[in-house]
Amino acid sequence: MADVIVWVNGAFGSGKTTLVGELHRRLPDALVFDPEHIGYVLREIVEAPTGNFQDLPLWRRQVAAMAVGLVEEYRRPLLVPMTLVTAGYAEEIFETVRQAGIPARHFYLDVPANELARRMDTRTLLPGDPERDAAVRAWCKAQIELCAQAKEQLPPDTTVLDGLQPVASLATAVLAEVSD
Repeated sequence: MADVIVWVNGAFGSGKTTLVGELHRRLPDALVFDPEHIGYVLREIVEAPTGNFQDLPLWRRQVAAMAVGLVEEYRRPLLVPMTLVTAGYAEEIFETVRQAGIPARHFYLDVPANELARRMDTRTLLPGDPERDAAVRAWCKAQIELCAQAKEQLPPDTTVLDGLQPVASLATAVLAEVSD
């Protein structure tokens, strides 16, 4: 399972980072790539007119290039926790990966809206900055409906996982599917 990208998608608060952490614990040689970091860098350089760095074509190109580059350079599995709600953006990134000949498996953590909202309400995202923390949490909660709609437009080869299952069970399911 050396040259594979495991992309874990889902709404904010669905457990993407937690699942990738468990996968990484079980696959310690895997690399973990969080595409948000590319967004943070771009946000320091250019403005995203919509406020969402995923709307920047350069973000999508850089994410795809980084994912491909990491796999080609290091020949290790790549674990990617990232919400993608715009079907065209997901296709754009995954098409670049396919053209590079790298297998990619796309998983979506499906969690009911009320549970997502509950999880967001119990999180501290930016310790030490309660005002900004509240704003980020509110933004994440405002995305819940958009993420639910995105589930209907996922790429056809996406595996939908019940995000209410224990993380150990989810990791086992992902690894079983990836090793097929």
